[in-house]
Amino acid sequence: MPTIGDYLELSAGQAVSQWRAILQRTPRPGARQEDFTPVETLLCLAASLVFNHRRYRGSTAHLAEEPIPTLARLFRRPNGSLIAKMGNLDGGLAHGARYEVYVASALLSDPGRLEAIYRLILQAGREAGIGPDELPDFLGLEGGDELHLLGQEELTHSDLEMAVQEKVAAWSRKAPDLPERLTERLLMASVRVGQHRFARDVLDNHGHRCAFCGLGVKTRGRVAQRMLVASHIKPWRVSTSAERLDPQNGVAACPTHDVAFDTGLLAVDHELRVHVRPDVQEAVQADPAARSSFGSPPLSRRLLLPQGATAPGARYLDWHYANVYRRP
Repeated sequence: MPTIGDYLELSAGQAVSQWRAILQRTPRPGARQEDFTPVETLLCLAASLVFNHRRYRGSTAHLAEEPIPTLARLFRRPNGSLIAKMGNLDGGLAHGARYEVYVASALLSDPGRLEAIYRLILQAGREAGIGPDELPDFLGLEGGDELHLLGQEELTHSDLEMAVQEKVAAWSRKAPDLPERLTERLLMASVRVGQHRFARDVLDNHGHRCAFCGLGVKTRGRVAQRMLVASHIKPWRVSTSAERLDPQNGVAACPTHDVAFDTGLLAVDHELRVHVRPDVQEAVQADPAARSSFGSPPLSRRLLLPQGATAPGARYLDWHYANVYRRP
C-alpha cells in the first residue's frame, strides 16, 4: 500500500513509470478496479479545484463535466471511480483511507506545493507520450502561469474559523479517528477550494470582463490574472452554505467597481440597471478623477453580461439594495 511519502515526495521517474503502467491497463467494466496510483489520486485532487464532485452521485456520474470524462478514459476507469476517489480525498466518504485525507489537507493548504506536483505529473505524462488531448492541462499552468486560488481576499481568517468550528463537531462524530486539528485544516482547505470554484464560475459566466465597465485584459492570448474580482453579492460571512457556492450570488468586477459595489456606492436592480449613489453622482460632475471611474462611460447604464450568461439572482440583488446600497 502506498505511503504518504509516495504522494508528497513523488519523483519524476516514479511518475513516468506509473503513467506507463496506466497506458498498459485494460478497462475492466463491471469488475473490481485496480488500485489508484499516486499519479491518478493526485490528479483527482487537482481536479477538485475545477470540478465539484458533490454535485454527482453514482446514477449521475456519466453526466460529469470535464476534466472527469477525459481523465476517466485515460485511467481506463468509469467516471464514478474518479468521483468516489475525490470523496475519499475530502473526507466525504467514511471508507476513505486516512493517508489520503492527510495528503489532501497538506496540498490544498499549500497551493504552491500542489502546483509543483501537478506540473511534475503533467510533464511525466508528456514524457510517457501522452498529449494534451488525452491529458489536458485543466489548471492552465503549462503556459507559465502560477496556480492562484481565486476569491480568497473575500475570506477573513475569523470568518473561516467560525465557519469551520460549526462543522468540526459533526465531522468528529462521522470520523472519530481523525485528529481534530487535521479535521479543521481539511475543512478550512475545503472552504477555500469552494470559494475558488465559485469565483471561477462567476468569472466564466461574466466572460472575464467587469460587469460595470467592461474591462477585460488578456496577455499572450490568455486572461490576465488578478485584474478582476469575483465577489459575493450577499457577503460570504452572512450567506448559507448553498448561497456561498451559488454563481447567481456573484458579480465580476474590476477592483474599483468591486469596492464601490461592496460598499454601496453602486447597486443593480432587477432589470440590471446600474444605480450610482447621489453623492457619487455629484462628485462625477465636479471631479475629473471620479468621472473617469463613475462617469458614463466607462460605467455602463446596465450590467454588462455576455450573451447566454446567467444574471445575478433577484433575491441577492434585493439583499444588497436593502442592506448595503440603502445603508446610511
